[in-house]
Amino acid sequence: MADKIQLYEDQPIRTAWVEDEEEWYFSIVDVVGALTEQTDYQKARKYWNKLKQRLSEEGSQLVTNCHQLKMTAQDGKKRLTDVANTEQLLRLIQSIPSKKAEPFKMWLAQVGRERIEETIDPELTIDRALETYAKLGYDADWINQRLQTIRARKELTDQWKSHGVEQGKEFAILTDEVTRAWSGMSTRQYKNLKGLKKENLRDNMSTLELALNMLAEATTTELTKASNPIGLSENRKVAQEGGTIAGNARKEIEERTGQPVITSQNAKQLQNLVTGLIEGVVVEEDDKE
Repeated sequence: MADKIQLYEDQPIRTAWVEDEEEWYFSIVDVVGALTEQTDYQKARKYWNKLKQRLSEEGSQLVTNCHQLKMTAQDGKKRLTDVANTEQLLRLIQSIPSKKAEPFKMWLAQVGRERIEETIDPELTIDRALETYAKLGYDADWINQRLQTIRARKELTDQWKSHGVEQGKEFAILTDEVTRAWSGMSTRQYKNLKGLKKENLRDNMSTLELALNMLAEATTTELTKASNPIGLSENRKVAQEGGTIAGNARKEIEERTGQPVITSQNAKQLQNLVTGLIEGVVVEEDDKE
């Protein structure tokens, strides 16, 4: 099973493609939030809980047939989530009064078609990731760097899997070791610095932060291949070594520039900074003319 984020009118919908069933599953809470135009996750969850109770009391088989899959939560951890396939969602939509019902049905059809296209041509997956980040306001250089980090992360987690590390809690422990070794902070401390709660840390890094994070993970990948650690304890030492190499690079950059690499700015602040710089250049050019 592979889970990913799809956007419906700029609102994230967690989805999972179950290969054995050749079926898309969608987070019901996310869908409810989109249909009711509710961006607050907890309020959307409460809406779904009440709706689920009402449908159950009415004897609807929809609630009975819906099941749970582990999906990435806002805090980055995998959690069991109520999900529904396309057919179940179409039935669920009928129970939610929403002006977005018909547009959402069209979106579901689009998602299904795109999956078939991506199976035929995997490059389309990358193209759509580019489009998603662009819609969120990220500049082209950052997007290219972010896609590279996704690849580096995948290569590292593949190595962890093949070296006896369990997905979930143990992945989080090793990620924390890598982050602490290169940045000097745990992942939670890093998020706190940027004023983040459940947002993705990498999506709130500057281009240089992303580059060093990728160096740390890519180095850990190569060290893992070379030393062949087995289990959490041995991989933990390698994670620390890989992160330290990137940490040394960070310190040298800071020594040469006299500026800290780690920034407290999050994605919105960084985007505003870039916009301001671009506007400043345009003004200077206009003055010269």
